[in-house]
Amino acid sequence: MTDTIYCININFAILYSGFGAMNCPYCGYDDSKVIDSRDINDGIRRRRQCLKCGSRFTTYERLQPTGLFVIKKDERREEFNREKLLAGIRKACEKRPLASGTVEKMADDIEAALYRSGRLEVPSAIIGDMVMEKLKELDHIAYIRFASVYRDFTDITTLKEVVDALVSDGSALASSKNQLSLLSEEELTELAKRGK
Repeated sequence: MTDTIYCININFAILYSGFGAMNCPYCGYDDSKVIDSRDINDGIRRRRQCLKCGSRFTTYERLQPTGLFVIKKDERREEFNREKLLAGIRKACEKRPLASGTVEKMADDIEAALYRSGRLEVPSAIIGDMVMEKLKELDHIAYIRFASVYRDFTDITTLKEVVDALVSDGSALASSKNQLSLLSEEELTELAKRGK
């Protein structure tokens, strides 16, 4: 089993497995030189310069271990897909006032925890529970959105039970203190004056 390094250009996604070249995204030439490298979070950021046209571009390399499979509810197995995880979290957090990079960090943390577990197969329910737990701490609206799809609510009573449980344990209040406001301080002050 070999590990694969993913290099992602700002404009283009490029798979680089150590064999072959990193093509210039501007002219397609297959050779470039690295002019700067820096460690970032779980990978390396490289500034490259094409040896033909001289254009500069950035790649991000991240070690991607192979061999993690997700066991679906119907017992099918499919390879873990970070983009699929990220898409689900993004959908739940859509139009929520979250700091930039929060969703990506959450996906990174979940992915890292899955690989650290050392398991070759992980039930999709475990991944769903991990997302639910992180969303519960982050944003109660995103949590309810994700829960409504993940738990497949069939009626309003089930949804109400989840909301009541969220409010009763204080999670909703705690997460609202940590999230960005939809309104500016001035708008909040103006609304408070109107409410008197």
